[in-house]
Amino acid sequence: MEPKYVWEEVADAIAAEIAQGRPPVGGRMPNERELAARHGVALNTARRAVRELRERGLVATLPNKGTFVVGQGPGPAAG
Repeated sequence: MEPKYVWEEVADAIAAEIAQGRPPVGGRMPNERELAARHGVALNTARRAVRELRERGLVATLPNKGTFVVGQGPGPAAG
């Protein structure tokens, strides 16, 4: 197994939840502070994980509105 940054692990975990429909496409994601608390990581780590999810095309962030699921993707790669 290849080593990963913590933010990658958090992004993979959230991507897996999105792939299972939690939250569904169009649904609002918890804010970054909530994600940090839920995954037991620093706020900047959660922030970087959300940025990764945006780069993967799974979420979109609207300033002053929140982050929303825009795609479900295949989830994290096996291996």
